[in-house]
This record gives sequence, structure tokens and C-alpha cells, in this order.
Amino acid sequence: MGRKSYKAIVLLFLLASCVKDKPSPIGNTSTPNSSHNVFIACEGRYPNNDASLYAFNNQADSVYGDLYRSANNNPLGIVFQSITRIGDLFYLALNGSNKVVVINATNYHFVSDISVPTPRYILQVSAGKAYVSSLYHDKVYVLNTIKNSLVDSIQFPNMNTEGMCMVNNEAIICTWDTKGNHLYVVDIETNKVVRSIKTSGYAPQEVLVDKDQLCWVLSGYQPGGVVATLDRIDPSTGNILASFIFPSVANPMKPVFNKTRDTLYFIEVNYSSGKDNNGIYRMGIHEQSLPVSALIPANTNTYFYALGINPVDGNIYVGDPLGFSQKGRLYIYHQDGTLIKNYLVGYGPGHFYFD
Repeated sequence: MGRKSYKAIVLLFLLASCVKDKPSPIGNTSTPNSSHNVFIACEGRYPNNDASLYAFNNQADSVYGDLYRSANNNPLGIVFQSITRIGDLFYLALNGSNKVVVINATNYHFVSDISVPTPRYILQVSAGKAYVSSLYHDKVYVLNTIKNSLVDSIQFPNMNTEGMCMVNNEAIICTWDTKGNHLYVVDIETNKVVRSIKTSGYAPQEVLVDKDQLCWVLSGYQPGGVVATLDRIDPSTGNILASFIFPSVANPMKPVFNKTRDTLYFIEVNYSSGKDNNGIYRMGIHEQSLPVSALIPANTNTYFYALGINPVDGNIYVGDPLGFSQKGRLYIYHQDGTLIKNYLVGYGPGHFYFD
């Protein structure tokens, strides 16, 4: 597949930072009861069974965790990748545990487990149906969200199905494989691949839709020697409207849009303890070049691992895993990049969901 093994990647994370945590209260272990919670998928330390679900509430100025363990008196699992809300339920992708855990979105009580090989992300494509991407596999799994069971799978030419999005009532799927340089378009009625779209770089990993209904595609795998690229593509024609090539040392990841989808944010990670190509970057969708400096630089010997933009106030949420050797931190910044506050959370904060 052209990618480092699971354990090798995690070992690299563990060795990347020696920064020590500051003493800080974890916050409440009770349940947040007001709206506009920000949920945090804390990945945990592979292969430890210590993934956790946390929440932050701005009105209460408080972090709540570990919500799943508190509600169910059981550990959540191994490698908590992402959170998706469908109706009144949260779908939690645990790729180290090979399952999707379904919980009540209000009280976090367990509803069901769904066995899925190394699930990564979940995309609702229609009422009662969602797609689940899968690391190390050439399939996307079709989930019936009424029965909470797998009902089908969709096969692709390459491995590591990853980022997904909906546009023009079709699903667009990335396969994060160093051999591949195409996106795949799926008819959500038939669950069939109907066409492919070529990307300028190899190993497409993330795809998002901007305000003009155009796709932004992040490709590459810098640890494996595949230079990262960023394309703006018309999904109707497959034409690449803009293409940007990152420096060979850059390792961009986890792009997100702001609420109006006219500004893209992404993380660059430097695992070699340096400040170059390390931090949070921002660019408008009509800019002609990549940003040359970070809006929020990471400190030496640290790197960021999660990124989200709060749709309510536009504040920037960042997760610092602190090398996965200790509990991580949530940092909240104003839109200009100035720090507001930071909070202690679980091991390896890697994904945000704004409820």
C-alpha cells in the first residue's frame, strides 16, 4: 500500500514530543446539558484501550470527560478516529477496535456496536443510509442507520478509503493510496462507482466542498515520500481549476472550512521538532498561492493534531496530543490567531464535532 504500518506511525508520534504537561483540572465528569457543545474525539494511545469522548461547553467554560466511560462504565475502545451525528445518535469510528460505536447524543448511553474493518469517517448520504471509509481496505461500507447494520460494500481500485463528501447528490470518495491519483464518484442510489476524477497528486486523502460547490482535494503522504498537493476541482467536469504543490518537507493534514466555506484551514506537521512547516495555516479559496507562514505556529518540539472552526463564533479549535505520552490539550484561538484559553483533555485529541 506504500504506507507505514499502524504501529510505526504511532511510534513516530510518541517520539515526536517531550513537552511536559502543566497541572490542570480535567473538568466535570457530569453531562453537559446546554446547546453548542464541542465534542472531542481523543484517539488514545495505540494499542491501549484508552480512547475517550470529551466535550467543551463555552457557556459553562468547562470540559466534560470521559463521557462514554462515565455513562456506560466501560472503556470506549482503541483509536477513536471521528464523530458523526445522524439524527439523535452519535456514530463513533474506532479504527483500532474495528467497530463503529453508536450512542445516544444526549446522555451518551450505548446503543449498539457495528463491526467495520478499521473505520475512519462516516458520511450520511441519504435518510437511513451512511458510508463508512476504511483504513487498509479497498472498500467503503454501506450502513443502514435505521437498523444500525452493514448492508453492502463498494469496492475501489485502490486501498485506504478515507475522506468523503457529498456534492450534487453524489458521494465523492478518496482512496489514500500512494499508487492512486483519482477521486471516485458514487451513485448513492445504486452504491456504484459511476466515474473517476483525476487529481494532480497521488494519495488523495481529504475532500471538501467550498461555497461554489467546488471540491478541494488534499493529496500526498510525506512520510512515504509522496509530495502533498492541493487541488480545486469542478466535480461536474472533472477539471482542475487550481493546483498547489507543497514543499517536499511539508506534511499537511485535516483541512477544514470556515462556516461560509470561503476560507480553508489546515495543519502542517513537523515531526522533526522544528518550527518550519509546523502549525495552523489559512488561505482564501481564490488565493493564487499557498500561505508561506503559519497563522498559529506550533512551538518547537510540539505539533498539532486536530483542527476545527466553530460555526457559531469562528474561533479556531486546535488539539495538541503532547506526543501521545500524556493527556492532550485543547487550545482555542480568536480568528486572528491569538490564544483565548486552553484545557486539558484526553489522550490524543484528533477530531472535533460542533453540535
